[in-house]
Amino acid sequence: MLTSITPEEAAGKLREGAVLVDVREPDEHARERIPGALNLPLSRLGAAEPVLPPGRAVVFHCRSGARTQAHAARLAARAGAGPAYVVAGGIDAWKRAGLPVAADRRQPLELMRQVQIAAGTLVVLGVVLGALVSPWLYGVSAFVGAGLVFAGVSGTCGMAVLLRRMPWNRQVPDGRRHDVPPLS
Repeated sequence: MLTSITPEEAAGKLREGAVLVDVREPDEHARERIPGALNLPLSRLGAAEPVLPPGRAVVFHCRSGARTQAHAARLAARAGAGPAYVVAGGIDAWKRAGLPVAADRRQPLELMRQVQIAAGTLVVLGVVLGALVSPWLYGVSAFVGAGLVFAGVSGTCGMAVLLRRMPWNRQVPDGRRHDVPPLS
């Protein structure tokens, strides 16, 4: 199981040689990350993923701490024999503690934020057009609502798939890869 620690305690563990692992998706990691963190997204944490360096302490983090707590058993299994921790409050708490973060605002907004913005805009647009133009246009809001329900039930979001292919969602070339480096 993972032990919850404060951002300051996590920074101390890192100075002692612990491995920091960011479990957020690559688009989140590319936009803002704790320097030196490996990106091992929960979505890719399958049985074929490598176990982290044996015997070394591992500190996991996400944005708020909720994802790491929800998947604590899976993450602890990947941590190997060494101690495993989770940063309470995630990168948000890390920033509030005044610890360093690397931000690259040239990277696109996180995909889920884009989905929220697009879905919200379409719902409002459907309501306004339904009231001003034709009641049939309320169907736009109903269609988006049905799509969100489908995404929640199935785990597949058509809007996210579409937005991921948009030209603005190509990562800015900066010579770095934001994926997990191979572990020896």
